[in-house]
Amino acid sequence: MDSIASMAMDMSAASFATNYSMAVTKKMMDAQELAGQELLNMLPELPAKGDFIDTYA
Repeated sequence: MDSIASMAMDMSAASFATNYSMAVTKKMMDAQELAGQELLNMLPELPAKGDFIDTYA
């Protein structure tokens, strides 16, 4: 009986560790996505195509 209870506790601990790891990973991914969006917002506006091409040369 003790081995069954021990195995159940081990499985519960493993499940908790997996859930905790997934939650931390999702939080990290959300933070990275937000950082990426902020970097894109910091980029300057690109000029329209052809504004800097010397077509008379």
